[in-house]
Amino acid sequence: MPREPGDLRLMTSTKTGVVSKRRVRERGAKGGRGQKTSRATLARRHTEAPPESRPRRKVIAVTSGKGGVGKTNIVTNLAIALARQGTRVLVLDGDLGLANVDLLLGISPQYDLQDAILGDRRIEDIVLEGPEGIRVVPASSGVEELANLDEYRTECLLRSLASVEADTDLILIDAPSGIGSHAVSLSQAADEIIVVTTPEPTAFSDAYAMIKVLSQRPLRCTPALLVNQANSENEASEVARRVQSVAKRFLNLEVPYWGFVLADESVPKSVIRQEPFLTTYPYSPASSCILRLARRVLGQGPEKKGDPGPGPYRLVTPDTIPEGV
Repeated sequence: MPREPGDLRLMTSTKTGVVSKRRVRERGAKGGRGQKTSRATLARRHTEAPPESRPRRKVIAVTSGKGGVGKTNIVTNLAIALARQGTRVLVLDGDLGLANVDLLLGISPQYDLQDAILGDRRIEDIVLEGPEGIRVVPASSGVEELANLDEYRTECLLRSLASVEADTDLILIDAPSGIGSHAVSLSQAADEIIVVTTPEPTAFSDAYAMIKVLSQRPLRCTPALLVNQANSENEASEVARRVQSVAKRFLNLEVPYWGFVLADESVPKSVIRQEPFLTTYPYSPASSCILRLARRVLGQGPEKKGDPGPGPYRLVTPDTIPEGV
């Protein structure tokens, strides 16, 4: 049966673990991309059977109540920290309409989720090799149909990951910020949820709102809190205490605190260079915090005094950064 342009579907395959290493080139406009799907096609899309099941690997979703808190930076650098520990990581850019993961990693995919959902590519066709051996499922930018993906297609997307999980130990989802249905659905599918906030009152207020909305859904875990861009450990702890206090009082929910990432000038510098700060500035305070977070994700617990952090680097503070780094 001929396929209609713009038909909303996900192409999956019975083959597993097949990843195409593609020549990195600048993303350009393709014929038919961005066209609106016809009403007839939209009416037919719910008759398509989704893949049988979701991936069986552990899934961690990283989300936030508001944008601009550094969520995607956390995801990309955490993926690299985990990869250095021998974990095979697959990163899903879940912000389908406003992709950023590929930009922060300095890669430019030939195909992305627009081609898998609105086009005729399979999910394994679009997976890219990223830095340090991580793999990336890139999203698109500026495509309204993807930004407003319904729950059915979101479920199809999640299940399609099963076709690329053979060489994967852990799936990291960079979920959209906010309490929209797509963001909540992606987070709800995870085994662990990390809600990122900053010390700004608007940010941790929205983080609480995100936790509140998530707590009203069936979840596999209690959402955990991570404070980014903190000026000190004490400031981060105070932010976490306030969110935990409100969640306990009004939701009767014990919110785990998964730590903090210090405000660090190396982060915006790395963003401009389109490189992960863990690679560009491995001894920076932010990198030290990401290594500590990786320990938490791997279940290694907090480091002891004098105990080296994950990988070849020892946990550092701003005062112990080597000269010239």
